[in-house]
Amino acid sequence: MLTPERHQFILELLHQQHTVKLKELVEHTGASESTIRRDLDQLEHLGELRRVHGGASLRRPASEEPSMGEKISKHQPEKTLIAKAAAQLVQDGESIFLDAGTTTYEMIPFLSEKKITVVTNGFHHLDALTNHRISTYVLGGFVKERTRAVVGASALQNLSQYRFDQCFMGANGVSLEDGYTTPDPEEAAIKKATLSLSQKRHMLVDDSKFNEVTFSHIASITEANIITNYEGPLLNEIKDKTNIKVVSS
Repeated sequence: MLTPERHQFILELLHQQHTVKLKELVEHTGASESTIRRDLDQLEHLGELRRVHGGASLRRPASEEPSMGEKISKHQPEKTLIAKAAAQLVQDGESIFLDAGTTTYEMIPFLSEKKITVVTNGFHHLDALTNHRISTYVLGGFVKERTRAVVGASALQNLSQYRFDQCFMGANGVSLEDGYTTPDPEEAAIKKATLSLSQKRHMLVDDSKFNEVTFSHIASITEANIITNYEGPLLNEIKDKTNIKVVSS
């Protein structure tokens, strides 16, 4: 397969799957790993894709946000591992905040035996929380159609009355320079306020989120611990700035 043909194949597969693994591309094209790495580097330089640990993902505009359905279907095993590790940090008697992310949603089954109180802005989370008989408060406000997150001025005002032992949140991007980012300014405002109200702060992010920057800044990388499966080249630099727990299967 010639280089232009490989590039076209890679881009077509990305548009179908949104993410591809290096090994998958090697199997499909018959090219060596070093050749595929060069292809991905060239396509990233052209702005066609984004390199992630072990492969590549489709590049999105900074303000574009995937829907809840799109996010749930991606990186599911990794999210479950991260969620399980996060839930192990929660102690009986604590009050915690779970934001509207898909990885925080995966924490809920692992919290079912704990005597805790949860506050959430995740409308999608409510059935799971109540089914697991977890004492739950939900913020009032505007419900976003794509992510089912409750946001807006009334949600912020409602949030301000609470104080949390721990908060668990997601981000669409993590970078050394820009910290934690998300496409929507209103969700960023909820996340930022929650950090200020929490004694312990955790960002739950799979490896596809690293070295990515989206539209709205949440906080610098030093302002929260990270729980992730990421083992890429930024790991040591991140460790110099904050606590990071890396989980693996």
